[in-house]
Amino acid sequence: MKKVYFAASIRGGRSDVAVYHQMIEYIKQTCVVLTEHIGISSHNVKENSVQEDQAIYEKDVSMLRDCDLVIAECSVASLGVGYELAYAEQHHKEVHIFYRKSATQLSAMLKGNQYFHIHPYEDIETFQEIFDKIIETK
Repeated sequence: MKKVYFAASIRGGRSDVAVYHQMIEYIKQTCVVLTEHIGISSHNVKENSVQEDQAIYEKDVSMLRDCDLVIAECSVASLGVGYELAYAEQHHKEVHIFYRKSATQLSAMLKGNQYFHIHPYEDIETFQEIFDKIIETK
């Protein structure tokens, strides 16, 4: 099974956590999601100690190196997700970025980068259709 690193806002804002949960549950039908915690509404978003943040960083970059595919939901801006996307590009990981056009304007740094596959969507059904096409080509 393909290993997916699902990236989405945590400390940048959790207003879309229910959307993340739905996306993760759908992805799990065909893939292993390395970052299931992103879709848990009770996930801790408070600032940690430097040592705890270093441990999170090490774990996340290890999962990024280990994944087959990155799926990022970018409707809520997040510095961390931006970093993860750049890291994924540097390590030649396939990256698919999803965002709701009605909710945000995607950063030109993402939209203008031809390395990334950009997918505007409006509902979970549209996400599912696009994701299925991504997985079919694998």
